[in-house]
Amino acid sequence: MNTKTKKHQDPAQAEARRQQVLTAAADCFRRRGYHGAGMAEISKTAGMSPGHIYNYFVNKEAIIEAIVAQNMAEMFSMLSAFANMDGDLLDALVDGADQGVEKNLNPAYAALQLEMLSEAARNDKVAALLRHADQSARAQIKTLLTGPDGTLRSLPDTEVEARLELLSSVFNGLLVRAVLNPQLSRHQLLLALKPWLRHLLSV
Repeated sequence: MNTKTKKHQDPAQAEARRQQVLTAAADCFRRRGYHGAGMAEISKTAGMSPGHIYNYFVNKEAIIEAIVAQNMAEMFSMLSAFANMDGDLLDALVDGADQGVEKNLNPAYAALQLEMLSEAARNDKVAALLRHADQSARAQIKTLLTGPDGTLRSLPDTEVEARLELLSSVFNGLLVRAVLNPQLSRHQLLLALKPWLRHLLSV
């Protein structure tokens, strides 16, 4: 039995290897940029041969697609937790701002996201990936906010869309602030942000 067959018969090991590549690629993209980080450097950082990496990802765009999918899975998991929890939805969403602020102000996360956005300005395939992810995220949040227990269910669709755009703009903007003002106080930011969120997400 050859090595490749063994790999495919062990899903846990295969997933661990994929994650190893994604972690290495994210590090390389942050340090070298999308174009500066070749598959050879990614493979060296991951501690495996280029040929081994191609068993999991056909190119760098496929790696970005997997990183985006991973980010989306984390967000959908969080939104699902909000939808299924007991208690007031608005309180849960406002309290969840802590997690969103911390993540978007993380220098490593911000650098990677900004690098992918920069590549999207030049690469139609990457742009399509990020736009699809953004649309999916907005659709999930809209479903939560306009469902039976949603805080915006009584508003017209155009108003909901406008509020979602503002919400996205604020959290996406934190990626830039993480670079321009790395000493930004999370505590002070949240003191100002949470009342605004409560107003934005309620009627």
